Amino acid sequence: MRETISPAKSISGVITVPGDKSISHRYGMLTAIAEGESKIANYSTGADCQSTLGCMGALGARIERRDGLVIVQGGKLTEPAGELDAGNSGSTIRMLSGILAAQKFTSRIGGDESLSKRPMKRIMQPLAEMGAEIEATGGQFPPLTIHGRYLHGIDYTLPMASAQVKSCVLIAGLFADGDTIVREPVRTRDHTEIALQEFGADIEVEKRVITLRAGAKLTGRALVVPGDLSSATFFLVAALMIKESNLVIHGVGLNPTRSAVLDFLVGMGASIKVLDLQQSGGEVIGDLRVRASRVTGGVIEGALTAGLIDEIPALAVLGAASEHGLTVRDAAELRVKETDRIATIEMNLRRMGVEIESTPDGFHVAGGQRFHAAEVDSCGDHRIAMAFAVAALAADGPCAIDGAESAGVSFPEFFSTLRLIAR
Repeated sequence: MRETISPAKSISGVITVPGDKSISHRYGMLTAIAEGESKIANYSTGADCQSTLGCMGALGARIERRDGLVIVQGGKLTEPAGELDAGNSGSTIRMLSGILAAQKFTSRIGGDESLSKRPMKRIMQPLAEMGAEIEATGGQFPPLTIHGRYLHGIDYTLPMASAQVKSCVLIAGLFADGDTIVREPVRTRDHTEIALQEFGADIEVEKRVITLRAGAKLTGRALVVPGDLSSATFFLVAALMIKESNLVIHGVGLNPTRSAVLDFLVGMGASIKVLDLQQSGGEVIGDLRVRASRVTGGVIEGALTAGLIDEIPALAVLGAASEHGLTVRDAAELRVKETDRIATIEMNLRRMGVEIESTPDGFHVAGGQRFHAAEVDSCGDHRIAMAFAVAALAADGPCAIDGAESAGVSFPEFFSTLRLIAR
C-alpha cells in the first residue's frame, strides 16, 4: 500500500498512541500462564501483539475481547494443533520460547519471511543451559521446534544487552527448579521484572542483577497498558521539526528504562514537558506536551544505544533537521531488525536528498539539511514507514511511502492520527 504525505505547517492537537508494545507482549503471555482471570485495558492494537495473543490462544488460553478489554482465562497450557505463528514479531518468538521450553509437549513456532531471517541463537544458548531442547533451521533461524523439558535455574550473564533474551530466560525460570539469575552488561527495559512482581513472582533486582526465586505462582490481574513511548516518538519528532507545532500526547508510558529518548531530546534542546504523572501496575504514565524547537543534534553510543534502539529511525530523521546532526555508534543490532535498519535509513534519506554516512554499527547524518520530495520504501519495516512519513511532513513537496501498511505491525492508526494533527 502506498500513502502520500504532504508537507505540514504545524503539528497540533491532542492524541493518544496504542498500548505499549513491549508491555502488551508480556501481559499477553503472563496472563495465559497465570491462574484465573485477567483483564487487560489498552492492549496494543499492533499486529505483533495480536500474534502473541493468537499463539497463547492456540496453546489453550481462553481469550475474548469485551468492552474494550482483552480478557484472558489462564492456567495450564496445552499442545497446539499446528505450528504457532509469531508473524513478524521477534518479541513473540523469543519470549514465548522460554515458556514453550518447559512444557510437557513439543511445539513448533515460526513466522513470516522476515522473521525467518532473524537469529535465535541468543535465546537458544541460555535455554539449552537450562535443559531445553530446541531445533532450528540452519542451527539458529525460525521455525523453531521446541521439545518441552524439565528446566533448572541458571546464573546467566548476557553477552550483549537484550531485554528480549533477559525476558526469555526469566520467563523460563518460572518453570525451573532452583533460582534463575540474569546479569546485564547494561540496564535494559524492565517491564518483565515489573510484570512478574505484579503477578506475584518473588523477584529481586539489584543494579543489573535480577534474581527470580523458584516456585513462583502467578495469579490473574486487572491491568492497564500505558501508551507506547516508542510510537509517541514519531509524533514528538514531527512536532519538534515543524514550525508552530504544539502537541499533547495523552497517557504515555514513562518507565525510567524506556524514557531515555525524552532525556536525549531535552538534552538537544527540545521543549517537552511531562504532565499529570500517575502509576499503574508498577508502570509510570503521564502526558507529554511538545512544541516546535531548535535542536542541536547529538551522539548515541554505548549504553544509550541500547536504551534508544527502537527510536533510532525517528531520531535519524530529526538528526538531519538538527543544527549539528546525529552520530550513532554501537548499533549493530539494527542490522538484524525487521530490516537492516542502518541500510534502509541510509537508502531513504539519500532518496530525500539527505547526506548520510553509514558504518557497520551505525551512521552519521549531518545537520542543517532539507528533505526533498521523493518516493521512499519501508521495505516492510513499520518503524521505517513511520519515520519517513514524519520526514515527509518537512519535505518540499508530497512524498510517497511504499509499504505503508507495515505501520500496522505496531500502530495501525498511525496515518489516520498523523492526518488528524498535520495542518
